[in-house]
Amino acid sequence: MRVLIIALPGIGDALLSTPAIHTLRERYQDAQIDVLCMFRGTKEILVANKDISNVIYWDFINASWIKSLNFVISLRKKYDVCINIYPQNRREYNIISYLIGAPKRMGIQYLRRDKRNLGWLLNCRIREDDSLHCVEENYNLLEFFGINNSEIPPLQLTITQDFEDWSKHWLQEQNISGADLVIGIHAGTAIFKNHLKRRWEPEKFTQLGNALIDKYNARILLFGGPEETELRETINNRMDRKGVVVRTDSLMQSIAIMKRCNIFVSNDSALMHIAGALQLPTLGIFGPTNETYVHPWRTKYKIVHTDIECRPCFYYSPKPLTCYRSADEQFKCIHDLSVEMVLNSTKELLTKKGNLVDKNP
Repeated sequence: MRVLIIALPGIGDALLSTPAIHTLRERYQDAQIDVLCMFRGTKEILVANKDISNVIYWDFINASWIKSLNFVISLRKKYDVCINIYPQNRREYNIISYLIGAPKRMGIQYLRRDKRNLGWLLNCRIREDDSLHCVEENYNLLEFFGINNSEIPPLQLTITQDFEDWSKHWLQEQNISGADLVIGIHAGTAIFKNHLKRRWEPEKFTQLGNALIDKYNARILLFGGPEETELRETINNRMDRKGVVVRTDSLMQSIAIMKRCNIFVSNDSALMHIAGALQLPTLGIFGPTNETYVHPWRTKYKIVHTDIECRPCFYYSPKPLTCYRSADEQFKCIHDLSVEMVLNSTKELLTKKGNLVDKNP
C-alpha cells in the first residue's frame, strides 16, 4: 500500500497528525507512507520520524504556479491513498489531492465553507466535530483503514543524538546547570491570515520574565524563528535581568534546547505543540483560537484565556482572522489577559512539577 499524507498547513498542524501516522505504521508495517509538506520546519521535525518512508518538500508559497503544477503532476498515480490532514480547509489542498489521483482521497468534511473550498473532491470523508482535538480528528480518519483504537499515542518527535550533543554544548556555553530552573518562552505565532493578532503583548512577556526571575531566580530562554528575532530581542532588552535569546541554525537545534526547559510558556503556536511533544509542562496563552482543538497533547498543561463572551471565534478556513468588536475593543480576548493571570498559572504548573523554589516569598 502506498499512502501520501498531505501536510501542507503549519508545523504544529503536521505534528498533530503524527499519532495517526504512528498507528497507521504499526498496522501496515510494509506500507510506503510518505508525507508532502511545504515548510522547511515541517520537514525538519518529520525527517527523523521512523514511521515515515519519505518526506517530500515543495515550496508552494514561493514557487511559480506552473512549477508547482508540474510538481504535483509528477506525483500523479503514484499512491493508492491520499490523506489531507486536519485542518486543511482550503480549495488548493483539495485540488492537489485530486490531481495526484489516488483512488482513495481521505479528509474531513468541514462544518463551515466546505463546498466553496471544494471539499467534495475528496471521496472518503468524516464529518468535522467541534468537540474534538485536532489529534482526534486526524485519528478518526483511520476508520477508513479499519482501525478503531481507543488509546491514541502521544505526538511523535525524534531528537537525534547529534542534536542532543549540540544542545549539551550550547547549555554549557550559557552556564546553565542541571540545578537551574529554566523557563522557555515563545512570544510569537504564525503570521499568515492575520494571526499576528493572536500574540500576547511583548511588554507583558517582559513583565512576566522579570517576575519569574525576581521570584524564582529562573533562567529565561526566549525561543522563536528567524522572523521573530527582533521581537525576542526587544523583550529581552527591556527585562531588568537579561534572559537568553536562543539563536540557532535550525528548528531541531532549538527543539533540542527546549528539552532542557522545566516549563514552557507560549502563545498558541507550533512551539507550544513541540513543547507538548517533549512532555514539558506547557502553559498556553489563548485569545481568539479554540483550546479544545489545539491544547497541548498528552502532557501537563494549563490554558490561560479570558471569559469574554465572543471567544473562541476562530474556525478553520482560508478566511483571515478578524475581530468583530468595536474599534477600541479589537482582540479584547488577548489584550485583557493580565501578567498576573499568566504568572499565577505558571506557578501552578511549576508547583505540580515539584521544582518550585520561591526566592522572594
